[in-house]
Amino acid sequence: MATNTLSNAITSALNEQMTREAHLSQIYLSYAVWADSEGLSGIANFLFGYGQNERDHMMRIIGYILKRGAKVHIADIPPLPANPISLNSCFEKVLAHESENLESISKLEKICLAENDWATWNFIQWFLIDMAEEERIVRGLLDKCRKAHEGVNNQILFSLS
Repeated sequence: MATNTLSNAITSALNEQMTREAHLSQIYLSYAVWADSEGLSGIANFLFGYGQNERDHMMRIIGYILKRGAKVHIADIPPLPANPISLNSCFEKVLAHESENLESISKLEKICLAENDWATWNFIQWFLIDMAEEERIVRGLLDKCRKAHEGVNNQILFSLS
């Protein structure tokens, strides 16, 4: 498309979000490899899926920017954070990443509202719904990990008495 129908602020915010999604994809890929190396193949498969999901988000944003006639800017992604040290740590990190990403999308939504760009606002709603569901799933898994850990600790205490 030859005509750009996005403002500079929205184009910039969408490009930044696209880079965040690419970064998350790589983070979850690295966590999946960590989980597999720890013998947690089910967790690895879950994280591989989350990594692919973030890549799909990235591609969806690229497609939207291009359809609206704006420029896609492929930027370097930041370095990967350290791998988790435990299963709890893994899900705590994933939850933190998902929460930060949801906050980022919410900021993009506010820019759309300020600029009365209802098409982009509508486009962003899908991400907000999807990310809220992802956050709910990760919170549930983290709760289960914590309960399992508490159960193991309680069993150890009972067996010591």
